[in-house]
Amino acid sequence: MLNAVEENMAEHSRSETPPKIQVRGLVKTFKNNGIQVPVLTGVDLDIPQGETLAVVGASGVGKSTLLHILGTLERPSSGEILWEGTNVFGMDDKPLAAFRNRKLGFVFQFHHLLSEFNALENVMMPALIARELQGLARDKAEAILVRVGLKDRLSHRISSLSGGEQQRVAVARALVLEPEVLLADEPTGNLDPKSGARVQELILELNHERGLTSVIVTHNQELARSLDRRITLVDGKAMILQGE
Repeated sequence: MLNAVEENMAEHSRSETPPKIQVRGLVKTFKNNGIQVPVLTGVDLDIPQGETLAVVGASGVGKSTLLHILGTLERPSSGEILWEGTNVFGMDDKPLAAFRNRKLGFVFQFHHLLSEFNALENVMMPALIARELQGLARDKAEAILVRVGLKDRLSHRISSLSGGEQQRVAVARALVLEPEVLLADEPTGNLDPKSGARVQELILELNHERGLTSVIVTHNQELARSLDRRITLVDGKAMILQGE
């Protein structure tokens, strides 16, 4: 049992540990007919290791833009994204792409699945790109597809799957490399209630088992309430939602 001095030292040590992700002064503008249109106007946000964070709010306020910048798919106009204290946008494109493939898992609003391949092959793809052996990639892909309820759909081509099944394939693909951070844009948006609940349960299980950090853009209030924290974007800045 810790004495008072040890407890103070332990608390100081925890406070000195930087969050998993730190967003500092994030600004993003887009050009429309020669006019600069601000979307994010100075987002500041800390995301601790293992947190599940919901990003909610009206359409068009910049939720997906924030997600894309967190995932290094877009560069900000100004500001920083610090990953465990390191500014990821200080990297050149090639090492940044390698970082993205290894550390991040993405679920997009539109699946971006490869229609010419089956479910198993789609989920194997990130592992093969990461140069894992084909047998290991197959084993990992099969295991995660079973977990999202697609055990009997492994060899089905994407075009033969329902919209809900395709979304679950997309979730499985995002998780196959056991990323440290999951970034999801409406992961339950196209799912029936039962399938949506399964995906929600899986995200929470992985958070518990692996300390997976998740940032999820969603209009699903049940999903949002099940996560650790909720934020919304107002005038291009992040506001924490409390007491709802």
